[in-house]
Amino acid sequence: MKTSELRQKIKEELQELLQEKRARLDELRPLLHQKKIKNVKEMAAVKKDIARIMTLLH
Repeated sequence: MKTSELRQKIKEELQELLQEKRARLDELRPLLHQKKIKNVKEMAAVKKDIARIMTLLH
C-alpha cells in the first residue's frame, strides 16, 4: 500500500490492517523455509507495509 492511502485511514483501521499484515508475515515465514513460496518479494513488501503503518501510528 502507498503511504497516501494509509494516511486516509483512521487509527482503528490502521491497527486492524497492522494485525492482518503481521498475520500474513507469520504465514509466509514457514513457507519460505520450506521453499513453498513462489513470490519471495511478497515478504519484503509485507514488512515495508508494516513499517509504514507503524510509522503513521506513532
